[in-house]
Amino acid sequence: MNSLPLLSLVIFTPWAGAVLLTLLRRAPAATSRVAALVFSLSTLALSCVLLAAFEPARTAPQFVERHAWIAALNVHYHLGLDGLSLVLVLLTGFITPAALLASWRLGHSERLFGALFLVLQGAALGVFLALDFFHWFVFWELSLVPAFFLIKLWGGPGATRAAYQFVIYTIGGSAFMLLGFAALFAATGTLDFLQLAQLGADGTLAQKLAATGSWWPQAVFLGVFLGLAVKVPLWPFHTWLPPAYAEAPTGASMFLTGVMSKMGVYGFLRILWPLFPAELHAAAPYLLALALGGVVLGAWAALRQTDLKRMVAYSSINHLSYCLLALFAVSFATGRPGLSGEAATAALSGTILQLFNHGLSAAALFSCVGILEARAGGKRGLNDFGGVRTAAPIFAGLCGASLFSSLGLPGLNGFVGEFLIFRGVFGLVPAAAAAACLGLLATALFLLTFWQRVFHGPVSGATAVGFQDLTLLEVATLAPLVVLMFVLGIFPQLLAGLINPLVTSWAGHLTLP
Repeated sequence: MNSLPLLSLVIFTPWAGAVLLTLLRRAPAATSRVAALVFSLSTLALSCVLLAAFEPARTAPQFVERHAWIAALNVHYHLGLDGLSLVLVLLTGFITPAALLASWRLGHSERLFGALFLVLQGAALGVFLALDFFHWFVFWELSLVPAFFLIKLWGGPGATRAAYQFVIYTIGGSAFMLLGFAALFAATGTLDFLQLAQLGADGTLAQKLAATGSWWPQAVFLGVFLGLAVKVPLWPFHTWLPPAYAEAPTGASMFLTGVMSKMGVYGFLRILWPLFPAELHAAAPYLLALALGGVVLGAWAALRQTDLKRMVAYSSINHLSYCLLALFAVSFATGRPGLSGEAATAALSGTILQLFNHGLSAAALFSCVGILEARAGGKRGLNDFGGVRTAAPIFAGLCGASLFSSLGLPGLNGFVGEFLIFRGVFGLVPAAAAAACLGLLATALFLLTFWQRVFHGPVSGATAVGFQDLTLLEVATLAPLVVLMFVLGIFPQLLAGLINPLVTSWAGHLTLP
């Protein structure tokens, strides 16, 4: 097994499926759907193989593949897997098949939809596994192309505008990041993340950049930061997200929130923090304010929505901002007297767990809104339904579990990550944790309002017109995600055990060069 290029198989098997779908020009729509689903499941199957052989105690990348590629630029084809990458590969393996099942009755161009989705899946996996900026950036940018067409071709009435806004924002941010890495290459002669991280840890990277000009370390840091901040998105770079998520078809919305939004946070953890520890530390007080803006304003914006899809979209801004709040709190406290290693470990563990857990709950909620929309002939307003629990008890149970997971109810997966984040942030920056509690309050208000207005009370609105409970296909879409919410809520160590040694290692090196 050691001779098998497992990580390359993880990335390129979905792309092989996309190529096959482009060749099946006369295949029935059902064949295209099944082929796309089968190839999407390859990630889950291969990640189980990786999981069986993975050694959590080893914090260095495992299953490494490194081959010389472009000698003139010192570029290597370099892949590797650690606990952080494994968690996100597993998440992609669960979300992609669920998103394709949610799009099963798309109605037109199933072959093209499946091919684009598989390209998107492979690109996201490449981002999580690449360790050289050259092909990491290729994967990063390539993910935009299928996402753009999925939104534009199968989205709602405002899909064209939302798709262009999505691409313009993200390409704009990526341009700054590309310029930043061009400066890094000019100063160091390498684009390898591991080598750059070593240079960043001992201060050599900042010295090499400063040799060009005293302001260069801060300028390059800002360029890389902007590319990642737009992708998450960090407030106030978030304005592309609500229309993109709201106008995208259900399956694309599930993948955008469940996987693609995690690419930005992954970049903060894999690139920005290791390469620019001193610059991130200096900017942390201001970045904490931006993260709090996402936590609090994102939740209160969700509370103001009557469109259920936009409500869940703003909820994603709120939940991902918790991850950045924890990272910025750790960076802020680094090197300060009284830094608690236990608090830093809790914050970082909570960040990674939140990435996985939010991916499950947010994808499930978008699937639920898509089901409501399909039943109601396109309606998805907060006041368009009533008494769904009476008309569709199975749907109410699965959607209710997803809502309460997102709310952070103990016993469900959403509680674990948020608890650790607040435990860590309170031990590092108590004032930030206290302010973030306003976001928790608003989250409870809008999610419980969703639950009460749509599922309780007398049957009314679109619910009164032949509202049916879930089909077997819809149960197959939602049930695995909900089962995972309960399993990881009761046994969080199943996921935490994969990352604990890595996070402990991170927390043990929290010193500024």
